[in-house]
Amino acid sequence: MPTSLQDIELPMQFRPQALMSDDELIAFSEANKPCKVECLATGEIVVMTPSGFDTNLREAFVIRESSFWADEDGHGAAFASNAGFRLPDGSVLSPDAGWVESSRLAALTAEQRERFLPFAPDFLIEILSPSDSLAELDAKMKLWIANGAKLAWRIDPFGGTVAIYSGSSESETLHRPETVRGADPVAGFELKMARIWA
Repeated sequence: MPTSLQDIELPMQFRPQALMSDDELIAFSEANKPCKVECLATGEIVVMTPSGFDTNLREAFVIRESSFWADEDGHGAAFASNAGFRLPDGSVLSPDAGWVESSRLAALTAEQRERFLPFAPDFLIEILSPSDSLAELDAKMKLWIANGAKLAWRIDPFGGTVAIYSGSSESETLHRPETVRGADPVAGFELKMARIWA
């Protein structure tokens, strides 16, 4: 099983000889910081480069705004891009930002909360980076919804769009909105977009 990514061009995807357990995936991720590591339902491991400075600024802004709102709202917890989720299809993914309702967290043990959460977040945001494929990110958004996420936003700062996905309808695309407003389960959350557009 690989344990180091020295001299390998990223992003990359590979299939280990055996499926990685959560412990093995966590150890692999720790050994290869600051790269971001995800696991597909097929068992393939995807290793991505750290984000560039402007992409990181956008992510930090979204995480800050969602965290402030979650603290004021009091019905759930916001999280950052290092939080991993073990989805029903077996994949382990990490969105750029998101939110989980408090009762779902309260049902977990302290040990479970220190690991990949065993479900999809209620709400999540993915931000397109220069190394991302828009088609692949759209497919990932549909995967989040298929695995139980209630609401997901895909932000393309270069094309100036926000695609909104939910389990009840086709995705809706907004073109250079000034503000994006949340619906259930994050009704009341608003994200001002001026800091996002490239």
